[in-house]
Amino acid sequence: MFVHEIMRKPVTVIDSTTLLGEAFRLVQTLGFRHLPVVDQGRLVGVLTDRDIRLATSSLSPTPQAADAPVTLAMSSPVLTADPLDPIEDAARIMRDRKIGCLPVMDGGELVGILTSMDLLDALMLLTGVTKPSSRMEVALADRPGELARLTAFLAARHVNIHSILTHAGSDGRIRTVLRLDSSQTRPLAEDMRAASFDILWPQPKPWQH
Repeated sequence: MFVHEIMRKPVTVIDSTTLLGEAFRLVQTLGFRHLPVVDQGRLVGVLTDRDIRLATSSLSPTPQAADAPVTLAMSSPVLTADPLDPIEDAARIMRDRKIGCLPVMDGGELVGILTSMDLLDALMLLTGVTKPSSRMEVALADRPGELARLTAFLAARHVNIHSILTHAGSDGRIRTVLRLDSSQTRPLAEDMRAASFDILWPQPKPWQH
């Protein structure tokens, strides 16, 4: 999945001459948390609702008035994303730099904005929870053929897989989370345990031990 598939567009921007009070009323009215700041069409900063609150707070070392320009509170220079960046790269940048958004630039043109909420929406799509499905989690040995063995087992039972996500577990095995087009995951899990799969979820009922 790429940035252009989940970014928000068109982008609401403010001019660098906008006053902090005006920007605050705008974020309150529109419900936005991030506003790209432009100067003659060129991206020069990003202003957040938190930036406004901190800048105008009486606890700030240099409190700004509501009629101060947004350039005194915005973040600059701006980290940006490309429309064709993979979303995991964008998520890593946002996490490493502790920022809540990335304006998306296509060349010199601002074409969208990616926020942490957009990444959560993407996670929901990638995990398949937006479709009716059931969850299963399996621990696989970290060796070639294990994932193929798992998918072949499910295919042989005509179980459709909506999504597969994997990550390395602390024990060196590969934790594999599946969303399945099946409402019979518990009987399926028991069949898989009998076939030597280590099923982490669903757990057996207490009376099945």
